[in-house]
Amino acid sequence: MSVQKRACGFIIFRQIQDAIEYLLMQASYGEHHWSPPKGHVDDGETDFETALRETEEEAGFVKNDLKIFQDAKVELKYNVNGTPKTVIYWLAELINPNQSIRMSSEHQAYKWLGYQEACNLAKYADMQNALTQVNEYINKNVKKK
Repeated sequence: MSVQKRACGFIIFRQIQDAIEYLLMQASYGEHHWSPPKGHVDDGETDFETALRETEEEAGFVKNDLKIFQDAKVELKYNVNGTPKTVIYWLAELINPNQSIRMSSEHQAYKWLGYQEACNLAKYADMQNALTQVNEYINKNVKKK
């Protein structure tokens, strides 16, 4: 029986003037895909602890840098080389929009992008759906009018 893979992270956004921008990071391996910071759940860790640890490792942001929306959670399920994988993202806002990112060796680039550009770069339909869901949440609940 194959073990299901599980990963967690945050879809991080910032507000610059009237614009909402999403953080996507480019993997330094494989197809060099773009996604929010995330990583595999370690033994004994909760999904949420994983999301916090991975975000610190991959982007340099700690919990106090982020406003986390616990009720805005997206779950993606897909297969990786025939193995089912679940990825859980919570939505998080970078409190200081000018804070710099500290990348790990797992990524080779990052971009802050508007919703449409983020969807174009994300490439995978499930990631685009996740961005659509959080974008609607932000427009309803977060965005400064």
